[in-house]
Amino acid sequence: MTQGTQGSAGTGVPEGAARAPRVPAQGRGADGGRVRPGESGADGPGGGTGARGERVHSETPLPRPAAERPAVQRSSVRGQVLDALRTALVAGDLAPGEVYSAPALGERFGVSATPVREAMQQLALEGAVEVVPNRGFRVVRRGARELAELAEVRALVEVPVMLRLARTVPAERWAELRPLAEATVRAAASGCRATYAEADRAFHRAVLALSGNEQLVRIAEDLHRRAQWPLVGGGRGGRERAELIADAAEHGALLDALVGRDLEVVGALVREHFTGAG
Repeated sequence: MTQGTQGSAGTGVPEGAARAPRVPAQGRGADGGRVRPGESGADGPGGGTGARGERVHSETPLPRPAAERPAVQRSSVRGQVLDALRTALVAGDLAPGEVYSAPALGERFGVSATPVREAMQQLALEGAVEVVPNRGFRVVRRGARELAELAEVRALVEVPVMLRLARTVPAERWAELRPLAEATVRAAASGCRATYAEADRAFHRAVLALSGNEQLVRIAEDLHRRAQWPLVGGGRGGRERAELIADAAEHGALLDALVGRDLEVVGALVREHFTGAG
């Protein structure tokens, strides 16, 4: 139930755990990178600008991914790039306030600038980045006030639903969610904030799915994802492994309260997670 995470992925990730993509910051100078010839936005011989006015003449190309982190596959390229960028946001590999260009990020992922630009436009709609004309996209700087506002909205949306589910869902259905709660504990123990953020969302998604309201699940997921983006300057976004472990343990406590139909504890746990760590 993470409220905010940032920083690079920690060490000790269990075998098979997802690694957060490393996307080096490009600073605030002229941004760009290689756009593949023949694709949208490619420069002609001697060209100095990328697609849509992004300058590419002075930027050092980013290295291709290491062998253990293969480039994005060609199928569903835009969706894979979007997932990778979201992971990089949570891990802190895309730093608040820094500007990144689509051509350079495309070089990093081994794709053209086009799917990167489309993915970044989606992130702009979600409020994670903002368009910087002729340069690329700047990661939005976020403060404690925005996290507090997100916590308030999440509580207004989810607490009434949780209380209704506590009164109506049988204990055996809650027992089916135990493996997801345990998965968040393992993810937290890895110290990888991006891995934990994904497991955390999966648990919440499964709980709210018992309401049968797909629109609710979609809205709650969007709010949850926004709450996981890093804070500028640390704060609750700069969470340590011990905090992740404590946060994950509370998933089990929530299930216990839901099984016992303890409405007071359910409400208190959910509100505390949203306004505190989760």
